[in-house]
Amino acid sequence: MTPSSIKSFSLALDGPADAAFTCGEVVSGRVVLELRRDVRVQFMKVHGRGVATAHWLENRGMNSVYNDYTSKLTYFRKRQHLIRDSGEATVLPAGRHEFPFSFQLPEETLVTSFEGKHGSIRYWVKVKLHRPWATVRKIKKEFTVIEPIDINTPALLAPQAGAKDKMARAWYRNFGQVSVTAKIARKGYTPGEVIPVFAEFDNSTSRSIVPKAFITQTQTFIARGTMKQKHSVVATLCGDIVSPRCSSSWHGRALKIPPVGPSILQCRIIKVEYMLKVCVDVPGTSKLCLELPLVIGTIPLHPFGSRTSSISSQYSVNVEWMRMAIPEQPEPPPDYSSVVTEEEAEQRHHAVELRPAEDLSGIQEQPLRAFVQEFRFRPPPVYSEVDPNPQPLNMRPRCMTC
Repeated sequence: MTPSSIKSFSLALDGPADAAFTCGEVVSGRVVLELRRDVRVQFMKVHGRGVATAHWLENRGMNSVYNDYTSKLTYFRKRQHLIRDSGEATVLPAGRHEFPFSFQLPEETLVTSFEGKHGSIRYWVKVKLHRPWATVRKIKKEFTVIEPIDINTPALLAPQAGAKDKMARAWYRNFGQVSVTAKIARKGYTPGEVIPVFAEFDNSTSRSIVPKAFITQTQTFIARGTMKQKHSVVATLCGDIVSPRCSSSWHGRALKIPPVGPSILQCRIIKVEYMLKVCVDVPGTSKLCLELPLVIGTIPLHPFGSRTSSISSQYSVNVEWMRMAIPEQPEPPPDYSSVVTEEEAEQRHHAVELRPAEDLSGIQEQPLRAFVQEFRFRPPPVYSEVDPNPQPLNMRPRCMTC
């Protein structure tokens, strides 16, 4: 069999392999073509694209008919000729040929790269080589885009607080009232930070209660006016049991944010949102949950950069206390179904108006890409379930207000 006239055909982007881009930046690289002999080429083009896609299938009825829900949103489309079509084939001699290229990303806000169960937001460069009487050769390389989310803004530095109470009952019997009051220093955080949670739990029931806190992530996919959601718990904190007719307080209990992807709020068909849920589990009855919204950003808090967030600034300085507050062996997050109340599950079921269906989209779920800016966008460190700085067994967690 005669070997191909093309020895290699490759595409490389300039800069480090883990580089991330943002709106208005220039993406550059080169196409390398190595030939064993002279080759006639019609033309060669490089394409740059950014596309958000949501897709899933649902089975309606007993006749195995599947409804296809698909939506697509194009953020940018660029094209550049590396070898122009002049009407006659261009002869490239044997040897190595390099073709540099570059294009600028749009100045408008680009949404962060994302890979989810029912959709994705992807950016890539594709090169097509056309030759007479030969199949088109194609190469493709994806790159990461980050939408900067600066948490040093008034809206994200604003404290979040709330209160909620509920009458605990099972069947016809009332056990008494449970109330929860909680607050956090600000709304915006970045991966790796610790959220000091302040909370009051008043147990006026005849049963013991267990306070907990969770960080939940909700992925929302929108197509044909219908929503598909995926809920998950990304971090958890369990408090001590509160006895009947007693109260308990959290004076800045530490809840660490794992390396999750940033919030996605500007895309019309895909959203990624976070929530801090402070819950009380009453045995024999439904849960009481208080929700405080969170935004996971990419630009961390500037030290001493805001007077409106004095608590968070002081907390950021005391790094050693933060490390001591992390449990020695953190438990894996629970299922989302164990966090939501029955009322919340019922309300969300009617809001989405979708029956559970087997996912046949063929899209494999991949973890979100998480990045934190440190003078330049960089990927987070590898996440490990084992804390590198465990809490000494003989040391009691300190109160951040002491």
